[in-house]
Amino acid sequence: MFQTSVLVSGSKGNAVLVRTGEVAVLLDAGVSAKTIFSALDCLRVSRHEIKAVLVSHEHSDHTRGVGALARMLKIPLYINQDTYAQCAHRVGNLPGPVNFFETGSSFEIGDLRIHPFSSSHDAADSCNFTFQRLDEPERKLGVAMDLGFPTALSVNKLRHCTTLILESNHDERMLMEGPYEWSLKQRIKSITGHLSNLQAVGVVSQVMHHGLENLILAHLSETNNLPQLALETMQNYLRTIRSDIQLLVASQHGHTPLLNV
Repeated sequence: MFQTSVLVSGSKGNAVLVRTGEVAVLLDAGVSAKTIFSALDCLRVSRHEIKAVLVSHEHSDHTRGVGALARMLKIPLYINQDTYAQCAHRVGNLPGPVNFFETGSSFEIGDLRIHPFSSSHDAADSCNFTFQRLDEPERKLGVAMDLGFPTALSVNKLRHCTTLILESNHDERMLMEGPYEWSLKQRIKSITGHLSNLQAVGVVSQVMHHGLENLILAHLSETNNLPQLALETMQNYLRTIRSDIQLLVASQHGHTPLLNV
């Protein structure tokens, strides 16, 4: 078994479940523990399966519930040192030691091999991740959210994924004509901001291969995007290459199904 679900995703909070028959971990917890437990219950995943919580970067929509979750489940935290220095005050006291990983170096939790790699985002040491089961390395999950620009490194790491969770944050026209202040618009559009729907298409066009079975669009802005617009933008590209990939859009208000990676 090798499964994933985006428990919640958007500008107000993010959390991703990665699960094997041996271990389950959460990538980020930017919402309350109650919200995460409710999603797990709906998916019929026992909270006691969760053995660790990983953090991608320090922003509150990825770390808001990390401390409470670690304390309630008595599970370890995996984070890089620069990120922890920025959010330790929010995480609070933990039941056990903090496990520091080094960006660019793989580590293992149970039968999961986890590889954190740098993402282009305005945070201390922001990471995206790939996940593989040790006994089935040909199945690969990529999670790439909060990246303002798809670097050559990012594209290379996301190749050969069988399931990809990818940011599709904003529609460029909605952003520029929307209510945000100019400085915030410029931050979102910058190379350390967020991917637009069209930029997400650009990433997929570079990593698409016959083995990519599931694509989940994530981290949509409630102000500067619409789920249907993100979906249609990606569908239009997929039609041009006649792809039958399963395409889903993650929500701020509900979880995706459990997908086989």
